[in-house]
Amino acid sequence: MTPADFASIDARPQFPADYRPNVAIVGIGGIVKSSHLPAYMKYGIPVAAVYDIRPEATEGIQNEFHIGRVAKSFEEILDDPSVEVVDIATFPEHRIPLVKQALEAGKHVLSQKPLALDMTSAQELVDLADTRGLKLAVNQNGRWSPPWRAATMLLGAGAIGEPIAVTHLLDRSYRWTIGTHFEKIPHWAIYDYTVHWIDITRTWMGDLKPVAVRGRDYRTPNQPPESLTPWGLTIEIDYENGATALIRATGGEPGEPEGHPFFINGTEGKIWGSALGREFVELYRGDEHLTYELEGAWFPDGFGGTMGELLSAIAEDREPSNSARHNLGSLQLTLAAVASAEQNGIPIVIA
Repeated sequence: MTPADFASIDARPQFPADYRPNVAIVGIGGIVKSSHLPAYMKYGIPVAAVYDIRPEATEGIQNEFHIGRVAKSFEEILDDPSVEVVDIATFPEHRIPLVKQALEAGKHVLSQKPLALDMTSAQELVDLADTRGLKLAVNQNGRWSPPWRAATMLLGAGAIGEPIAVTHLLDRSYRWTIGTHFEKIPHWAIYDYTVHWIDITRTWMGDLKPVAVRGRDYRTPNQPPESLTPWGLTIEIDYENGATALIRATGGEPGEPEGHPFFINGTEGKIWGSALGREFVELYRGDEHLTYELEGAWFPDGFGGTMGELLSAIAEDREPSNSARHNLGSLQLTLAAVASAEQNGIPIVIA
C-alpha cells in the first residue's frame, strides 16, 4: 500500500442531517465568545439561551451571535423544555454540580474539559448520565483540530500500521496566562492545558494499555517573576507493549511561527504535522508521502466538532466518541501526570 491509498480524508466536523436541537450555554468566558459561539453560528446550531453568574459577561453578545435570550438564572435554562442540550463551560471547581443538575433535569450535556478534579466525581457523572439515559460528552475540541482529526482518521484506516510512539512539542509562550485565573490552578499547564495533548495521544494509541506516567513541570529560565504558574513541562507515558508517548512544552518565547508539531510513528509508516500556529499533516510510507489539504482550524472548528459528535450520537442513539466514559482514561492519565509532578517526576503506575 502507498500513501495514495489513503488520499480521501474528510477531517471536517460532522453533524446529523435533520437534527439541530436548541442549545444553551452556561459560563460565558473568553473561550465561549471566541470559539463556542462562532462555531455554533458557522454550523447552524441554534443557541436558545446563555447564562453567566456575572451579568457583564453576557453584555452585547445576544445580537452578535443571534442568541435567543440571556437567561436570568441557571434554573431558568433547566426549566425550559425547548432546551435539549446544555453546554457547560465554567471552571472545573464549579462544573460538577452544574453538570449533575443539568442531567437531573433531563438535558444532554457537553462539559468543558477537564471533566472533573478527581476520578470519583467523574465516574459519578458517567453513572448519572447512564441512569438518566442521557448523553454526556466532554469538550475535547482538540480532537477536531483538522491535523489531529486527519491523523486520527489515518490511524483508524491503518495507514501506518500499529502506533509505536507519539511525540508532541508545544512550542509557544504562556505569557498570556499572567494575571489570569489559570495561574491559580495547581499544575495548570498539565491539568488544564496539556489535557488536550494527553487526550489525543490516548485516542491515537487506541486500546493500548498505559502502565506508567511521569510528569514534571518547572519554571523556565526566562519566565518573568510575576508569572505564578510553571511554563515548562514534560510528560512521558509508557505502554504495556513497549510503545511510548512524550509531550514536551518549552514554555518560553519561541518567536514566530509558534507551533505544536507532532509525530506518530507506526509499524508501517509515519504521520507528522502541526496543530495550532502552522497547521498541516503528512503521511509517510516507505519512500513516498502525501500532504493533505485541510479546511478550517482548531479555533473555532474544533468546537463545532465536539458539539457535532454529541448531536450525532443523540440522533443515532449511540455513545459519542468524546463521551465522559471514554474521557475517564484521559482524565486518569492527566491526574497521574499531576501526581507525578507533585513528586518531581516519580513514575505513577496505572492500574
